[in-house]
Amino acid sequence: MKTIITTNNAPAPIGPYNQAVLTGNTLYTSGQIAINPKTNELVLDDITKETNQVMQNLKAVLEAANMTFENVIKSSIFISNMDDFTLINNVYGSFFDDDNAPARETVQVARLPKNVNVEISLIAVK
Repeated sequence: MKTIITTNNAPAPIGPYNQAVLTGNTLYTSGQIAINPKTNELVLDDITKETNQVMQNLKAVLEAANMTFENVIKSSIFISNMDDFTLINNVYGSFFDDDNAPARETVQVARLPKNVNVEISLIAVK
């Protein structure tokens, strides 16, 4: 069994996928990019603001599943420029307790949807 998780507090999918799927106690989020769900506009002012919007979108999806960042066990970060790693990491890290941070990989990719600079997905467990 799977339950589709949706919220108006995160951007609507831009393709044939859902914001997240809950199966048992495990939540799998789709990758989030920096679309402001209130305006439907991309937040690309700078990488710090962009990453913060991504994390706020993920927070909204987690909340829709009655979870928080404390439930996250794994994250995947895709970035278009590894030179932005430190700035992205600083914002990302502010959402987690260092002692309880999830496993993670960060990879540079050639291109992301809508030509954004960062996309992040999560796996969380209740």
